[in-house]
Amino acid sequence: MAAVGEREAGHVPVMLERCVDALAPAAVPGAVFVDATLGLGGHSEALLARLPRIRLIGLDRDPQALARAGGRLARFADRTDLVHAVYDELPEVLGRLGVPEIHGILFDLGVSSLQLDVRERGFAYAYDAPLDMRMDQTAPLTAQEVVNTYSAQDLARILREYGEERFAGRVAAAIVAARAKEPFTTTGPLAELVRESIPAATRRTGGHPAKRTFQALRIEVNAELTVLERAIPAAVDALAVGGRIAVLAYHSLEDRPVKRVLAAGASSTAPPGLPIAPPGTEPLLRLLTRGAQEPAEDEVAQNPRAASAKFRAAERVRKGAVAQRMPGGGERGEKHRRTGNRRS
Repeated sequence: MAAVGEREAGHVPVMLERCVDALAPAAVPGAVFVDATLGLGGHSEALLARLPRIRLIGLDRDPQALARAGGRLARFADRTDLVHAVYDELPEVLGRLGVPEIHGILFDLGVSSLQLDVRERGFAYAYDAPLDMRMDQTAPLTAQEVVNTYSAQDLARILREYGEERFAGRVAAAIVAARAKEPFTTTGPLAELVRESIPAATRRTGGHPAKRTFQALRIEVNAELTVLERAIPAAVDALAVGGRIAVLAYHSLEDRPVKRVLAAGASSTAPPGLPIAPPGTEPLLRLLTRGAQEPAEDEVAQNPRAASAKFRAAERVRKGAVAQRMPGGGERGEKHRRTGNRRS
């Protein structure tokens, strides 16, 4: 394993210039930016270096990431606040820090390079490691508990919904049968069982057959989609007029809720056919990207982890609550707030 400094020095943040370029116009004097997914701090470092007038709040649920990023950003310590928090806790964090509004926010979703590269974290199917997958290792729920205690029906549901696994029922049944003989404790036996459960013709394409199962388990363990559905509306609502949001998603399950919130914010709520939009129905956002942008071929060649990235950005053009424009208003978010997994 490479030394920490070497590994971080070689870490290439995804679509770095595009993220910074999208957020930079919001860097007015006294601006507060948020890196909602701090990770190893690469995006934050670039923002702080290029925008010397901003204050940056970095959030991460992973204490290891916070420690590593803190070292990387040490020279900017007078302009940074690094906070152990899940990104849907943004309103509470801003309240504690006395920040009434923010001017830029970045989300780099999915699993971080740190979590993938440290074998003991159990995120990867390429080698045997403890079956963990917690982004925050102080949280109670592990992948081992999910695999060994969830019913076949619940396992099939999360594999189908979070992994888009065509053979979810078959894989779930195989897991339940195997764990009755011996519980799963590491990633290797699980990855092999999933591979054997997928029909041979399907195994020949699409990469490792366990990829979708491991994604689904990771999302379940960390309540990623539940958190995301709360976090994006909260981030938009925290933006000052002229503030900007930028989001990097890595699969359609992440990109869909981002697209839905930004589209709702950029739409008028006036009934169609009116010659003039009534006050309060005008769009709250101006979309800065046309659809989801993808990385250039040369970036993917340099940084293969950028291959699946989808980038969206928007600017706040007036005040108003985007959550109220979503189907069901705030009810869905509140239901998830009561039932979703939380950081302990």
